[in-house]
Amino acid sequence: MKFLITNDDGIAAPGIRALAAAASRLGEVVVVAPEEAHSGCGHRVTTYEPISVREDQAGWWAIGGTPADCTRVGIREIAADCDWVLAGVNAGANLGVDVFMSGTVAAVREGALLGRPGIAFSHYKTREGVFDWEFAADCTVRAMERILADATESGVFWNVNLPDLSAEKIGSDSALSSGLSNRCPELIDCSPGRGHLPVEFARKQGALIYQGVYQDRPCEPGDDVDVCFGGNVAVTKMSIW
Repeated sequence: MKFLITNDDGIAAPGIRALAAAASRLGEVVVVAPEEAHSGCGHRVTTYEPISVREDQAGWWAIGGTPADCTRVGIREIAADCDWVLAGVNAGANLGVDVFMSGTVAAVREGALLGRPGIAFSHYKTREGVFDWEFAADCTVRAMERILADATESGVFWNVNLPDLSAEKIGSDSALSSGLSNRCPELIDCSPGRGHLPVEFARKQGALIYQGVYQDRPCEPGDDVDVCFGGNVAVTKMSIW
């Protein structure tokens, strides 16, 4: 199996290294990622400007475009034989209505439009938490194994959100150094949350500065926000139509 991997944090981001390491346990990996970060760019594509393509290292390509551009270039020009599109692991959650703003999710949605199933991976953390990319890679493999085994429909993609994986959140200081495959939180199938992010602004020197607190967003029992904030892996199946 061959995986086309991209993200919206840029080719140098630690999350894409974690995703590539995870996917390489299950198949061949080709990375086609943005040269620079494009977080929150949604499904923007480049159609009126040249898109630069640079081989960063063997099997890794840096693209002067958006995540959706990377999927297009990857499928059409670099890895036409790829079976899946994977995006992430994003540094921060992409829950509920985030899917409309997320470049990470847009990358796999573009893959579905081009006939490839995909999985978007994001890693939530609280304000006091930390990103643990090794642990994230382990949980990513667990999620991939389950989704790959069950995937049969066309035109679908998955949005997977890992919870805060800090040792105190999982429940043991030893969790980060031993038994990783057994410490992955439960994978729970769920629907996307429908509550809007907090939208608040502060005025400063004639400008508006966003002040919304991500952790204050509303949720309903069993939706992806509730599952992820509750410490489990939220697995949401989505369709392009």
